[in-house]
Amino acid sequence: MLVESEIRSLKEGTEVTEVIFDAGAIAKRVAELGREIAEAYPDGDLLLLGLLKGSFIFLGDLVRNIPRPHQVDFMVASSYGSGTTSSGNVRLLYDPETDIGNRHVLLVEDIVDSGNTLNNLIHLLQAREPRSLEIATLLHKRIANKLDREPRFVGFDAPKKFLVGYGLDLAEDYRHLPHVVALKE
Repeated sequence: MLVESEIRSLKEGTEVTEVIFDAGAIAKRVAELGREIAEAYPDGDLLLLGLLKGSFIFLGDLVRNIPRPHQVDFMVASSYGSGTTSSGNVRLLYDPETDIGNRHVLLVEDIVDSGNTLNNLIHLLQAREPRSLEIATLLHKRIANKLDREPRFVGFDAPKKFLVGYGLDLAEDYRHLPHVVALKE
């Protein structure tokens, strides 16, 4: 349930239909993911590569829950613009300068839906010859026709609704909500 201050922070005309994952459930699952990731990478250099902007809150919480040394960098790609569905056109807006060769790379996503962005980035990163390349995502809608690589670490399976909060946005709004909520489309 949204509290009064969260309801006031919504733009006029925006209607939340339901809270999909509340802040407590998210915190618990992110802590579990942190332990799973640490167990999966007992040695070697681990780089968490956050896909901005959507992953920044998830990534911030995740790095504090991985009890082993690791580094963080970011990529910025866009395929949505101001709409509620992917345009299918992926643009790389920021490419990290970090050398990923011979490192374990974990690409951290907020949500996997169409798979367009993920497929493009996997090919780009694989060409840079990391020691390993895996994906962690907070949410997976499981609607992509073809993913070149399935996420290894998934927070939650998500409904086929337009979701915002906990970093997910609609035209840059609603990232601040502590829950993942569905908006009326």
